[in-house]
Amino acid sequence: MRTIGNILWMLFFGLWSAVSWFFLGLLWCVTIVGIPFGKQCFKIAGLVFWPFKKDVDTNFGKHPVANIIWIIFGGLELAMAYVVGGAICCITVIGIPFGKQCFKLAALSLAPFGAKVK
Repeated sequence: MRTIGNILWMLFFGLWSAVSWFFLGLLWCVTIVGIPFGKQCFKIAGLVFWPFKKDVDTNFGKHPVANIIWIIFGGLELAMAYVVGGAICCITVIGIPFGKQCFKLAALSLAPFGAKVK
């Protein structure tokens, strides 16, 4: 399921989402202050491109100030978008694995600082 799921994910969701995260990271990296936020966008882009069989361990307490700034400047909206996408995917039985990946991405896009992708 991992390989087939990743290929289907990449074709329907992952490619466009990863490219969007990559360009968002480039925009953050234009300023020196935004470089840490850009690095988090690149981390999310890597996971969005190929998410099956990867785990995310979030640790909000490791960098709470950075995570709060992230949430204020768009993290909450991004996480809500992934939750809505995951709920839509879970409507059908075939979409449940994709919905689970959306929920994993929602957790990472809400608080990426201190999170580990394994």
